[in-house]
Amino acid sequence: PSLWKEIVELGWPGLAISEEAGGVGFKNVGIAALVEEVGRHALPSPLLATLNATHVLSKSEEPCAQIWLARIEKGAAASLAITDEQGNWECLNGELIAHREGTTLRVTGTSYFVQDAFKADFIVAAVRLDDEDLLCAISTDAAGLILKQDQIHDLTRDQATVHFQDVSIPQEQILSRNASTVLHQAWPAILVNVSADLCGCAEWQLQTTVEYAKNRKQFDRPIGFFQAIKHPLVDAMVAIDRARSLLYHAASCIDLDHEEALQAARMAKSAASDAGAFISDRSVQLHGGIGFTWECDVHIFFKRSMHNQVLYGDGVYQRDRIAEQMIGPI
Repeated sequence: PSLWKEIVELGWPGLAISEEAGGVGFKNVGIAALVEEVGRHALPSPLLATLNATHVLSKSEEPCAQIWLARIEKGAAASLAITDEQGNWECLNGELIAHREGTTLRVTGTSYFVQDAFKADFIVAAVRLDDEDLLCAISTDAAGLILKQDQIHDLTRDQATVHFQDVSIPQEQILSRNASTVLHQAWPAILVNVSADLCGCAEWQLQTTVEYAKNRKQFDRPIGFFQAIKHPLVDAMVAIDRARSLLYHAASCIDLDHEEALQAARMAKSAASDAGAFISDRSVQLHGGIGFTWECDVHIFFKRSMHNQVLYGDGVYQRDRIAEQMIGPI
């Protein structure tokens, strides 16, 4: 909580909120630079989840979305509840079902893989009402809302399965009546945020491993002298630089409202996931006997990177979606 208070005082939660809505109105390029540093320090906070929820709220067409954006600007943390049990998030399968009761909705069902839910003050959920896909905002202390903690490897965040047991949602908490369109518009920025965190996390692993290779000696030489050490580190550097280049290209496309923003964001997420996987493997191995121990901080970044790699689709998934977009279903 004390760390989040500092983050709020610095104004970070309001970076993705427009000036008209009371925020900073930062460009996505600037937000990506901040999130990269967040990943580089494995910052244990709900900032990433809150920024992602902010992007969805900013695309929502109902006036009440501005109320929830104002809450974030004042320091509320938020998260997204849009994923079903099979891990689908781009195709809404109606895991949360609503029925009308007067002017309110009653929601029942389960949402999965909700990031930093135990730190969030409210969640943005995709809800099915008859033939409509809605987006609704629900406070995490709402009656009938139950958070069950998932056991994940990443020590810098939490994840929850969220059960809705006849949760009441007033009309003023409906953010959008076209959830698929809103989420599609927000996906590029969401993928860029996760990619930025991945790049920062990978850069820390690279620099830490390079420093270790300079100081650790074997056979009267620093281990960085040997090709078996220096070559994979160079490969990691190239992979991370490539991912970072694609990251800022994608962020620029979003800022310019370019039609290829989603494709560019998928490319960034694909490259960042692959770079993160490679340097995570090498950083543990090249630290030798201490690399897999609890006392070595490498495991913190390794686990954060693993979580980010699969969050909203790993490299293989993103390349599959790019192929579908460019040449049609395979």
